[in-house]
Amino acid sequence: MIPSVEECFRIMDQYRMLENIRAHTIVVAGIAELIGRRLRDAGMNISIEVVVAGAMMHDIGKTPCLNTRERHDLKGKEICLKHGFHEIAAIVGEHVILKNGGPFTDLTEKELVFYADKRVNHDKIVSLEERMAYVLERYGRNDDYFLHLIRKNFEVCQVIENRVFEHLDQTPNDLAEMVAQFPSLTFS
Repeated sequence: MIPSVEECFRIMDQYRMLENIRAHTIVVAGIAELIGRRLRDAGMNISIEVVVAGAMMHDIGKTPCLNTRERHDLKGKEICLKHGFHEIAAIVGEHVILKNGGPFTDLTEKELVFYADKRVNHDKIVSLEERMAYVLERYGRNDDYFLHLIRKNFEVCQVIENRVFEHLDQTPNDLAEMVAQFPSLTFS
């Protein structure tokens, strides 16, 4: 089952998603929906329903994990499976670290949510470089291994960004303006 936007908000309330995480989620969902619609218009097989639901639920595990050492992406996947959201569970489970993305795979809903999440710092649209700097500082722990993993993760995201925007008339720098002008069907 793919949850509706209303169902996603209900689940957010059930898991007491913090308002700042909810605000982040809504911006990520807007970006993912916009890009998904543009890519679908360019002929790609993208489900807007799956993209939006995956983006809306991508941080559902974050609040429950704030005071634990659990990974919020894996907790979110578990929550999705518990609620029967099998179609989006992998998206939620891989929004932090994409397992099979790269230059030789098709762009899917999973890559779009992964990418959209990396373009939002708190509730502001930022460049990949800005987001990476924040993630390095916040989660790098001054540990060379973690810093390396974060950089590699953003290299994958850069490949996805390049692949997304080769199908669009805009550039990644235009994303904030694109979202501002997008008449979202999901949130209107």
